[in-house]
Amino acid sequence: MKTIAISALALAAFFTANSANAEQLNVVCSNEQAWCDLMAQNFKIDTGIDAAMVRKSTGEVLAQLRAEKGNPKVDVWWGGTGDPHIIAANEDLTVATGVDVSGLLGWARNMTEMTGGRAVGVHVGLLGFAYNKEFLAEKKIAPPACWRDLAKPEYKGEIQVANPNSSGTAYTELATLVQLFGEDEAYKLLAEIGANVNQYTKSGSAPTKAAARGETAIGIGFMHDMVKLKKEGFPIEIVAPCEGTGYELGAVSVVKGTPNLEAAKKWVEYVISAEGQSPGLEVGVYNIPSHPDAKTDPEAPSMASIKLIDYNFATYGASETRERLLARWEKDVKGAGGAVEN
Repeated sequence: MKTIAISALALAAFFTANSANAEQLNVVCSNEQAWCDLMAQNFKIDTGIDAAMVRKSTGEVLAQLRAEKGNPKVDVWWGGTGDPHIIAANEDLTVATGVDVSGLLGWARNMTEMTGGRAVGVHVGLLGFAYNKEFLAEKKIAPPACWRDLAKPEYKGEIQVANPNSSGTAYTELATLVQLFGEDEAYKLLAEIGANVNQYTKSGSAPTKAAARGETAIGIGFMHDMVKLKKEGFPIEIVAPCEGTGYELGAVSVVKGTPNLEAAKKWVEYVISAEGQSPGLEVGVYNIPSHPDAKTDPEAPSMASIKLIDYNFATYGASETRERLLARWEKDVKGAGGAVEN
C-alpha cells in the first residue's frame, strides 16, 4: 500500500509539472461567439495549445489593453474592426509578430505594413443595413436604399445601431459617413438618423439580429452578419447604401508583454491560414477572408459588386481622430432622439 501511495504521488506530480509546462494562450475575441469557440477548438486540435477565449467588442478590448499596459491579462486579440488594432499598435500596446504574410491578399498585407507588423488582416466586412421586410410591409413604409433615407420621419423609433464607443462596427459607420459627406454634414445626418434610433447597443451585430427578429425595422451593421441571418430564414433584405459605404479590415494582434509570445505567434499563423479560416462557414461566417485559398460562400458580399469609399485607415485609425469623433458624437448625436442604451 505504501508503494502504491508513493507511485500515486509521483504520478500526480508528473502530471502537475507537465500541465504547468503545457502551452496555453489567453485570447480576447471580437468575432461572433460561435466563431470564437470553433477557432479555439480547432486550434487545440491542430496545435495542442489550449486557448482560453473571452469575447468582447473592440472598444472594450482597446480600453482593457490600455488599462493593463505593462501587465496584460491577455496574449492575443483576434477579430474586430481594424481601426482599434491600428490605435493599439500606435500606442505601443501590441508587438510585431514577424509572421510571414506574403501569401495573403493585398489589403491584409497593407494592414501589416501600416502597423509596422503589429496587426495582420484576417477579413474584410462591408458596412450596410438590413430591414425586416414583413415589419415594413405591415406598417406600409417604403424600404430605405440610402444613408440619407434613414433620416426620414417615417422611420421614427424604427432603427437600431451600436454605440461607437464600444462597437467597432458603429465607429466604422461614423467614420464612413464623415468620409462620405464631410464632417459637419455627417454629424447633421447622424443626428437626424439618431432621432429615429430606438436603441444604441453595445455589440455591433445586435441591431441586425433585432431587425431579423422583428424587434426593430432596420439594423445597421456588417453585411456578412446579415447574410447569415437571411440564410437562416429571417425575413430581412440587405442594403448597400446608394451613396457608397465603408468597410472594416478585421485584424489579429499580439499583446505587448505577453509571456506566451511563441504560442501567440502560432495563433496568428493559424488564423491567417486557409485551414484556419475556411471552417468559419460551418458557423455562418460570411466575411471575406484574407487567405486567397480559404473557402467562401457564393452568397457572401463581394467587394467588386458594391460601391465602396476609399476608407482612410491611417487617419481614422489614429487615436486623436477617434477620440475627437467620439466626443463630438456624444455631444451632437447621442441625445438626438429617445434611444436607450444596452
